[in-house]
Amino acid sequence: MHDGAVRVVGDKRRRELSAVPEPAREVVLDDEGSCGVCDLDDSATPVGGEDRAGGVVEERLAVEDAGSRGGEGVIQEVGAYAMELVELEARRVTRERGAFRSDQFENQSNVAAHHTGTGQEIWEQTGGRIDAFADFVGTGGCLAGVTCALKEHKPSVRCFAVEPAGAAVLAGEAVPQPNHPIQGGGFSRADLTHLRDVPIDGYVQVTGEEARSTARLLATREGIFGGFSAGANVSAALHLLRNEMAGATIAVLIPDSGLKYLSTDLWE
Repeated sequence: MHDGAVRVVGDKRRRELSAVPEPAREVVLDDEGSCGVCDLDDSATPVGGEDRAGGVVEERLAVEDAGSRGGEGVIQEVGAYAMELVELEARRVTRERGAFRSDQFENQSNVAAHHTGTGQEIWEQTGGRIDAFADFVGTGGCLAGVTCALKEHKPSVRCFAVEPAGAAVLAGEAVPQPNHPIQGGGFSRADLTHLRDVPIDGYVQVTGEEARSTARLLATREGIFGGFSAGANVSAALHLLRNEMAGATIAVLIPDSGLKYLSTDLWE
């Protein structure tokens, strides 16, 4: 037992689904387009033919190379390489079908949903008795929105970015292990749009085994059936409680159900 507490609040899936805008729908955070803490811009970046560094992306998929990395054409781990393939394929489908793409990495509605929804829910459910928030970073929208919401209510709340050990680019560390098993984030991208100018207080690294074992403990001891990122979030909170945040109350999210991972080694 620890002197502090981990509070699991809300359902990230509900927030991110609500963040998908209708055509021509505009999300405004306040009269000045800001959350009041993080100086968030409410304008989304259009999806075009250029990459996020401004260069032209070569429109092809190296499927044969993917096979060598994952076996039989399937990539087994999360990493920047896999995300490049996903990005290229998403652009192809959008272009060929004239499809709408929510693009959660760039869509400011993602941040707005967590700023006006998830963050407020955490504050209300804890009755303001919260000292920290930790989140495994995928698009960065959840961490950005919740951080801004909580710090508006209580500036002393400390908010931590959770990353895979060996791929902690947000913490400014080298990336000796870009591929890892913690699905849902840790894409080795230091240039996340949603985290620009967001006041992150610290960074926590979690190994794949720590994420797995904590997710299994959540299922067997707490009856919470979550996935890899759920294990990463709780593992990070426990690390903080054992160290600099001893005695604190830390909120985390369970982003999704463990049902999606029955075919992985999470539930072997």
